[in-house]
Amino acid sequence: MRSLLAPFHFLRQAVLVAVATAAFAAPAASEPLVSVSWLKDRLADQSIVVLDIRSAIDGGGAAAYTKAHIPGAVHSDYDRAGWRVGRSGVQMMLPTVPELEKLVGELGIDEDNHVVVVPAGVHATDFGAAARVYWTLKLLGHTKVSILDGGFAAWQAAGHAVESGLKRPSPKIFSATLDKSLLADVREVQAATQTGAQTLVDARPASFFAGKEKSPFVASYGHIPGALSYDSATFYDQATNRLKAKADIAAALADVPAGPVISYCNTGHWAATDWFVLSEILGRKNVKLYPGSMAEWTADASRPVVSSRTKWDDLKKVFGRGS
Repeated sequence: MRSLLAPFHFLRQAVLVAVATAAFAAPAASEPLVSVSWLKDRLADQSIVVLDIRSAIDGGGAAAYTKAHIPGAVHSDYDRAGWRVGRSGVQMMLPTVPELEKLVGELGIDEDNHVVVVPAGVHATDFGAAARVYWTLKLLGHTKVSILDGGFAAWQAAGHAVESGLKRPSPKIFSATLDKSLLADVREVQAATQTGAQTLVDARPASFFAGKEKSPFVASYGHIPGALSYDSATFYDQATNRLKAKADIAAALADVPAGPVISYCNTGHWAATDWFVLSEILGRKNVKLYPGSMAEWTADASRPVVSSRTKWDDLKKVFGRGS
């Protein structure tokens, strides 16, 4: 009897070993935020690309990177490298897929790398840059992406080593597999204003939402009809220069209705933070970013805008006391 069962026993053991081996070999899902200690312990890992994105937005850029950066990090100026481009008279638009493939590949990134995006770590708008790069890589189908919690400032505060000079990456071929589930275009936003099937979340400060202020990239004051106001700075702790605790973020977003969400702002920068906290921190499904945002929306004067701006606001602007 034992001799008859032996082959089945051997087969069962082989299957168990194969399953265990496959589980061990499968890459662990990347966390959206990683700590400086996590990164320090993995700096020697050749599969990790540390991507320093400091720019004029945070008061840094190439000069700040050259002076001091995380050992081995490559630099891509968020404001100047091509993460957002002008197109059809609208500034700060999402580049084409070939443009992004070239940008990412020239940074020495391919589909096998785990990219850790490093902002300066100095304010909420700076975090928005990291969230936008993170979202862009995810949009391109690159699943292994994280943001360094606290950015370069946290790395320095921890007393970890830095290096100076310029690291020139060895270019790779990066092939995108576009994840359209993360992207909302102007037609989808138009449909949302008409049907209400998707919740529009405006990530700008309340003054922009109300029409009291306007970005120079935007043609009209106000917000897209039906949108709800959730200032991206709400989710950021300026005292620690990190996102707030998950429970605090959840409480701040508790009134966002269940179902699909589209996040927008002026140019898709602040909106990336709202997308990040809803999708990556809270784990909500079907959250999209509208990268064209108000810059694209208001480029066509026929598209509706809701504003509480008054003639008094316009008069104050004439006398240099308003925007």
